[in-house]
Amino acid sequence: MSYHDPVLLFESVDGLNIKPDGIYVDVTFGGGGHSTEILKRLDANGRLFAFDQDADALNNEIQDERFVLINENFRFISRFLRFHGVKKVDGILADLGVSSHQFDSADRGFSTRFDAELDMRMNANDTLSAFEVVNKYTEEELSQVLYQYGELRNSRAIAKEIVQVRNQDPIRTSFQLKEVLKRFLPKSKEHKILAQIFQAIRIEVNQEMQVLKEFLLQTEDLLNVGGRLSVISYHSLEDRLVKRYMQFGLFKGEPEKDFYGNVSVPFKKVGKLILPSADEIKRNNRSRSAKLRIAEKN
Repeated sequence: MSYHDPVLLFESVDGLNIKPDGIYVDVTFGGGGHSTEILKRLDANGRLFAFDQDADALNNEIQDERFVLINENFRFISRFLRFHGVKKVDGILADLGVSSHQFDSADRGFSTRFDAELDMRMNANDTLSAFEVVNKYTEEELSQVLYQYGELRNSRAIAKEIVQVRNQDPIRTSFQLKEVLKRFLPKSKEHKILAQIFQAIRIEVNQEMQVLKEFLLQTEDLLNVGGRLSVISYHSLEDRLVKRYMQFGLFKGEPEKDFYGNVSVPFKKVGKLILPSADEIKRNNRSRSAKLRIAEKN
């Protein structure tokens, strides 16, 4: 199975400032690279819980009595940790977005490189797929998805074209969708624009922005004082949410001030924004857009 090098491996795990006997959570298990590195730094009393909603990831489960893999969406982090008797943890790591394995599995429909059924579900049991978004959403809904999650200025024209074509015949595969949109894909920008369109549909299918918000809001209560949150994101929409939450503990507006004008925020930033090195980008192309932010619970 094609699970590539974990992105920003040492930087993201270093960011957790691991205590050997602590309790940690890797909410995006994937190929298990980050989890393996965390386990190396734990002693016999340490514990690691990992989440992954993709059943394929279960094939990579680590056989270690200190480790538990939970086959669920990390939006339910608190509920499932409580089920395992855990109310507080010392660090949480998230490597957001699609795994290399999902991109490289032609039949999953995530990649613009393969002709596949329009799917894009991270959890194959979810009912909403890319087919439904492309073929069932109204023109207005489609336009909104493309504008909001793909940051495409001509989202209305793209949505209109999709609706006109699907009225004759459903758009079933990724290459059919490419063909429908070819007039919006000048050769010099074809890959970039297609990636934005696929990203927008994928985010909608998997409710990625909503899931990220729900997850982040739970971290404040889950983390012990001094506990760390280490998050790798891959596009500006995710990164903005992570940055604002780490800075203010909320996604909109400003934090409340007390009588003396002081602001109380749940986290403090640790270090600066971390980007992959030129060497890592060369070794692992997926890392090229990665951004790592680290925060500590006050």
